[in-house]
Amino acid sequence: MREKLSDTDASDRNAQTRHRRGGREDMAVPPADFRSYYGRQILKTPVWNWMIAAYLFSGGLSAGSALLAAGADLTGRTELRKVTRLGALVSLLASMYFLIADLGRPERFHHMLRVAKPSSPMSMGTWLLGAYGPGAGLAGVAELMPARVRRTWVGRLVDWAARPAGLEAAAVAPGVASYTAVLLSQTAVPAWREAHPFLPFVFTGSAAASGGGLGMLLAPVDESGPARRMAVVGAAVEVAASRTLERKLGLSAEAYMTGRPHRLRQASEILTVAGAVGAVVSGRRRWAVAASGAALLAGSALQRFGVFEAGVASTQDPKYVVVPQRERLNAQQPARG
Repeated sequence: MREKLSDTDASDRNAQTRHRRGGREDMAVPPADFRSYYGRQILKTPVWNWMIAAYLFSGGLSAGSALLAAGADLTGRTELRKVTRLGALVSLLASMYFLIADLGRPERFHHMLRVAKPSSPMSMGTWLLGAYGPGAGLAGVAELMPARVRRTWVGRLVDWAARPAGLEAAAVAPGVASYTAVLLSQTAVPAWREAHPFLPFVFTGSAAASGGGLGMLLAPVDESGPARRMAVVGAAVEVAASRTLERKLGLSAEAYMTGRPHRLRQASEILTVAGAVGAVVSGRRRWAVAASGAALLAGSALQRFGVFEAGVASTQDPKYVVVPQRERLNAQQPARG
């Protein structure tokens, strides 16, 4: 008798939590909307610091400068070639410093060269840098040789090898400019991972704008034409890709459009557009060309720091992890009739 009463009570309690509507049995209490345990982070915040953002910028600047230097070499613009080759070399050394400093132990970079794994952006990026570095380095060293060294057989050999080395570096430069975007996109950080269709275009455009900006800043006005054109094209690609990212990314776009990342990227867009406009309208005024080039360099740097900060911010709010996952899960479920 007690067992029967228990069963009856249980069915009554269950009936109180359900009701029938249109022939279906629905829960009176809606299903739980899980976010995270007491709103705590689900992902750990990246341990990377500002040096990684500086590495992203300096690597892109080196690649853009090397590409511009090769064009200047082929068209006989010696001063533009000199400043961009040296810019590529200095930026490459800076990016290597920032990368190795973040790794903590320099030999870790050497260890990554022991294997080549096409499915790993880090492995491919290491090999890209290994292929790019010698060419950019040799071309830059050729510009640093004093006249008395150039007259020796060593100097003549370096001069002879500088052009093919610079062209080899230019051929690899687009990969160097964009691989860091792929590297970020392959992490679990929501704002980076969700932006994988757009970040390579943002980074490549930013690299071209910064390389052109460096040429405008340091080269004579008479030889700055290619730098201006490259800067304008790069700025257009960067701004267009950045705006597309904001429009199509969904929830993760909030990480780019709020707080410190938004302020950095907003300042980047203002400087980049101003620099591109200056590249077109500054004419032969040396100060205007140089100011436009400096604006493009600053805009490119702020873009990289903004993207970095957006990724860090997206790990601190669990909604950027949970909501996209639930949306993908719901999209995979078959539609109910």
